[in-house]
Amino acid sequence: MEAFFEWFRWLYDETGINLTFVYDAYDRERMIDGFLMTIWLSLVCLFFSVIIGIVGAWLQGSPLKWTRRLVNGYIQFFRNTPPLVQLYFFYFAVGNLLPKVATDYGGEAPLLGNFAWAVISLSFFAGAFNVEIFRAGIEAVPRSTVEAASALGLTRLQTYRHVTLPLAFRVILPALNNNLVNLVKTTTLAYAIAVPEMLYVANQIWSDNVNVPEMMIFLLFAYIALVGILVWSMNRWERSLKIPGFGTS
Repeated sequence: MEAFFEWFRWLYDETGINLTFVYDAYDRERMIDGFLMTIWLSLVCLFFSVIIGIVGAWLQGSPLKWTRRLVNGYIQFFRNTPPLVQLYFFYFAVGNLLPKVATDYGGEAPLLGNFAWAVISLSFFAGAFNVEIFRAGIEAVPRSTVEAASALGLTRLQTYRHVTLPLAFRVILPALNNNLVNLVKTTTLAYAIAVPEMLYVANQIWSDNVNVPEMMIFLLFAYIALVGILVWSMNRWERSLKIPGFGTS
């Protein structure tokens, strides 16, 4: 393996192509940590955004008028404002309103760190779109199916969990796939509040080594790989849930 790393050092000496995150152990460790942070941030945000979509779509069908208005207000707020502004709003505005916690060194630290605020902001942003996606899928379920579930004695929540949601899932997967792909790409905004994901780490490396073109090319292909894996997984999931004649052409 050492010979592989040394080849990239030779490549830099001979051509000037400076891929320090390959041959330099310190930069390599930083980039691996950034890559893993990007994956972890993406997975956590994907999970919570889907949960928000499922719960929000159910609340949109609430018989309570104010519940529906609150959900619609949430959707309009997060769909009609830039995600970077939302991130700054949570981190700088809401974060400063929360109490501080004591540290082991006698100082004070924010109750929530930058990673937590990135998860909250990005999950709410993507969740607003997911609510509408799930709502569209629920409306595609035949009304007769819902009425049959009610006739069997299922409550509204039981009907949603066991009948409406599983059928809606098959309809909304293509749209959900698109939104989750956009969410993975949007995680790069966490760079703005110093979450040490790939873009943040790449910026540190190119600041130290002045190898901006090499790092940007690497980032491009790294995100192509991440998004490609997500799309492939979602497409396989979509095919496995396909019901002939329902939700398909």
